[in-house]
Amino acid sequence: MNEVVLDASALLALLKGEPGSAKVANVLASARIGVFNYAEVLSHFVRLGMPVPEVDAMLDPLPLTVEPADKALARIAGGLRAITAESGLSLGDRFCLALALRDGLPAWTADAAWKNIASAVGVEVVTIRDRR
Repeated sequence: MNEVVLDASALLALLKGEPGSAKVANVLASARIGVFNYAEVLSHFVRLGMPVPEVDAMLDPLPLTVEPADKALARIAGGLRAITAESGLSLGDRFCLALALRDGLPAWTADAAWKNIASAVGVEVVTIRDRR
């Protein structure tokens, strides 16, 4: 399987056993996630009361690459603001799309709204709860 970029929502679906989790599990070994999306996942579990060391113990064994952000990626993400504003995408969403755009990879998400902006952004978007 070719590499994919995961949005926080896709990784959360996997970890919580939500619909689409099997689809994410099938690509996890070839997946990458941006550092901001990784922080969103960690924050989600901390908000639920899980101590950071326990979240680390859950996330660290996952065969996924956490990609850093730099000025070039930030410029791409910032530039996506105009395209994504009306769809309500967050800064984390834009960083995920920016990583996918930069690396020429599909972005996987649980957020169906991404399909509305995919062509404008120039990224293939795979919604994990789609049948395809």
